[in-house]
Amino acid sequence: MSRVHDALRRAETPPAAAGPSQAERGTVARATAALPVQEVQGLLEKVQVVPFTPSPDASLLDAARPSEAPAEEFRSLRTRLNHLQSLQPIHSLVVTSASPAEGKSFTAANLAIAQAQLEGNMTLLADFDFRRPVVHTLFQVPRSPGITDYLQGKASLEEIIKRVEGTNLCIMPAGEAVLNPLELLNLGNVKSLIDKLPGLFNWVILDTPPLLFAADANLLSTFTHGLVLVVRIGTTTIDSVTRAMGSLCQNNILGIVVNGANKSELYSKYTYYHSYYYSKTD
Repeated sequence: MSRVHDALRRAETPPAAAGPSQAERGTVARATAALPVQEVQGLLEKVQVVPFTPSPDASLLDAARPSEAPAEEFRSLRTRLNHLQSLQPIHSLVVTSASPAEGKSFTAANLAIAQAQLEGNMTLLADFDFRRPVVHTLFQVPRSPGITDYLQGKASLEEIIKRVEGTNLCIMPAGEAVLNPLELLNLGNVKSLIDKLPGLFNWVILDTPPLLFAADANLLSTFTHGLVLVVRIGTTTIDSVTRAMGSLCQNNILGIVVNGANKSELYSKYTYYHSYYYSKTD
C-alpha cells in the first residue's frame, strides 16, 4: 500500500514555483486556461435546466438536511480536494473503484453535489461509464443526448449538458449505448472535450467503469488531473486494490474514499455537536 501513501504525499506537495491560494471560499479559483467569461456564460445560458428530482433510492445529499453525517463526510472530502486545488491546478478527476458495486457512482454524484453547494463553484458530473451508466437514473434525466452522442457528432456540447435548477451543478449523461466504448474513448476529441471542460467548470468529476472491469478508467485518468479510488468496507480486498493501482498508466491517485461504514459510527461523531446547536437555536 506504499504506492497510495506516495501518491498522497505527491498530491499534497505543491510545485516549486506555485504559491498556495485559498481553498474553500465563495468563489473558488478558476482554471488557468479558462475560456473567456462571455463564452462560458453564453454556453451555460443555452443548456437545459432540469429540476432536482433524484431517484428515491439514489441516496443523494439533501440540501434541506445539511447536518446528516453523510453530508459531513462529503464536505470533509470536498475540503481536502479544494485544499489540493489551492496547491496545484487540479480541476478534473476520475472517480472509480477496483470492482463493481463498491459505490463509485454514489461517491461521484454526492461529491459533485457537495462541491456545487459552494457559492460560484460551478461543478460538472460527467457519466463516462458508457457500459453501465447510472447518473441519468440517479437524477432522473434522459440518458440521451449525452457524451457518446457528442463524440459521434450527433449533438452539440450545450445539448448534452443539463443544469440542475437553482444550483451550481451540471450533469452530462452518458448518451446512447455504443458497441465499442473503449474505441470511442480513444478518439482524439475525447481528450479535447476533457481539456475544454475546466474552462467552463471549476470541478469536472468523471464517473467511470471499475479499473479491473474495463480499461476505460485507466485511459480517462491520463486525460484528467487526478483519480480518486473508492473502496467498500467488507467487499474490497487488498489484492484487488493493489491490482487496480498496478493497472494505471500513471500514478496520479489523489486519495482513497472508504465507503460502506456503519451508520452508527458516522452519526456518533456528530450527534453531540448538532444536538447542542439545535437545542440552542430552538
